[in-house]
Amino acid sequence: MIGRPDAATQAPIGLFNFHVSFSRDAVDGAGSAEDVALCKGAFSEVSGLEATMEPRAIREGGQHWGAHQRPGPVSFATVVFKRGITQARDLWWWFELMGSGTFAARLRAQVQILDAAGSPVMAWTLRRALPVKFKCADLNARATDVGVEELHVVHEGLEHSV
Repeated sequence: MIGRPDAATQAPIGLFNFHVSFSRDAVDGAGSAEDVALCKGAFSEVSGLEATMEPRAIREGGQHWGAHQRPGPVSFATVVFKRGITQARDLWWWFELMGSGTFAARLRAQVQILDAAGSPVMAWTLRRALPVKFKCADLNARATDVGVEELHVVHEGLEHSV
């Protein structure tokens, strides 16, 4: 039943209060999720939570006004996690395991958007996440900013939940 939305569901959500967590994700999708303490520092920015569907145009003979549009394959953008540099080397360790050719578990990443009380109001989950790029902050003797490191992650599915 579609009813009139209440004011709480229509109010814009602030995007400055969020939490990122990682859990084990089995290669075959089976098994239980187990929290992994991958990150010991809080993330300051997450970007790239997007999915794109490539439409398929089908032309019909005698139909000159345009092609029929059908859904095509869905692709996912690379998600970039940014945080201030800490002494913890956990993000580099995960990337290094993948880059060295040894087996490393794919992880399930969850990004929860929180309300003012700290309760989740929306969540995005990346299935079978795989790190593809690690970037350390640029070093500059005259800089006064906090150094920010980045981890770029590809994944095999994006889920939205509340």
